[in-house]
Amino acid sequence: MNIPELSTTLANMNLQNQVGVAVLSKALDSTEQSGTSLINMMDRSMELSVNPNIGSNFDMYV
Repeated sequence: MNIPELSTTLANMNLQNQVGVAVLSKALDSTEQSGTSLINMMDRSMELSVNPNIGSNFDMYV
């Protein structure tokens, strides 16, 4: 068994996992910010709407 090589490999795998988690965290933050911006944009457009009862509800399936 080559202990130093195993140790280095394990450290690299740990680093890759940490980088993956950091990237996913950034992606989640970006998606959350985009969703918040979309909701704010929709709220502003409803405030400017001539007839606020039209288009205030919609069905969305994901």
